Amino acid sequence: MINLLKEFIMGHPLKRITYAEYMELVLYHPQYGYYMREKDKVGRKGDFITSSNIGDIYGKALAKWYFKEKNERKLPPAICEIGGGTGRFAKAFIDEWNRIGEEPIQYVLLETSPYHRKLQQEELKSYDFVKQIDDLEEIFPFEGLIFSNELFDAFPVHIIENHDGQFMEVMITIQNDQLAETIVPLNNRQISTYLAESGLKLKNKQRIEIPLSMGDMLYRMSKALSRGLVLTVDYGYTNEEWTELGRSKGSLRGYYKHQQMNNVLLHPGEMDLTSHVHFDSLIRIGKENGLNFESNWRQDEFLLTTGILEDLQDHYDPDPFSEVSKRNRAIRSLIMPSGMSASFHVFLQKKGC
Repeated sequence: MINLLKEFIMGHPLKRITYAEYMELVLYHPQYGYYMREKDKVGRKGDFITSSNIGDIYGKALAKWYFKEKNERKLPPAICEIGGGTGRFAKAFIDEWNRIGEEPIQYVLLETSPYHRKLQQEELKSYDFVKQIDDLEEIFPFEGLIFSNELFDAFPVHIIENHDGQFMEVMITIQNDQLAETIVPLNNRQISTYLAESGLKLKNKQRIEIPLSMGDMLYRMSKALSRGLVLTVDYGYTNEEWTELGRSKGSLRGYYKHQQMNNVLLHPGEMDLTSHVHFDSLIRIGKENGLNFESNWRQDEFLLTTGILEDLQDHYDPDPFSEVSKRNRAIRSLIMPSGMSASFHVFLQKKGC
């Protein structure tokens, strides 16, 4: 991967590329990209952990939530999950739906990683109604729920800095045969427009990621959805939170073997890269594309509204290694204020309902 990057950068007329181009290569290159490679990425053997892979309780809770929403809003029993990972969430969702639902669920998975597509096929092989797609256009016109968990944080982003009122873009070049940053005056009209419309107020010397690709995904979601809900789970900041102390260096980080890496130019193609989502822009751009914001919760608060505590209270086993005890620990990890849910937020947008 490093040789590919050097060749790509040196082949550029200016001998530099944007962070978005860098991330597109190291995360999504068909052969060497992190998400495209045949290796475990989630769980103990991978580089990070997600809520949807902490037991089966997360998928079951979401199934209960959508079952209630479907009935109240008179929506069809259909879900499109974007970035389904190993398929573990889908299996838990379907199993719970089959337990409580009177209608069979229609389940669609949009996954770009060939490795994860194989894992999904293995995990869901007994469900012949599950469909994998390559593009949201394939489900148009879709009615139901579009769901994603930690999708937007993995998108390529540009990086800019405020230098005494002048915006500069942070680029990547080659210095002494190594990947290195270089800063140039901002010359990207899309970024300038995003900044003007976002309402972001950057302090002097503040660095921030600009998620232009988020807008493209929201547009494609809305175009595919004729009537229904969009539920987005991710971590991020509001415009006000971006101005707080500790945010001046941006949020782009790497995760390598469960260790946070501040130098995101290390281990290209072998390390996950993520940045915090711009929550205000998620709402604003969604509305511009016909996805009207309805509600947002912190993830632990949202899970409590689904009745997750009932599963904790109704089951007890003194054996700490039993399935019930493992499940209880999973529930606690998702609802405790000190757990991972405190960092995640759930956004509900709707269209035509």
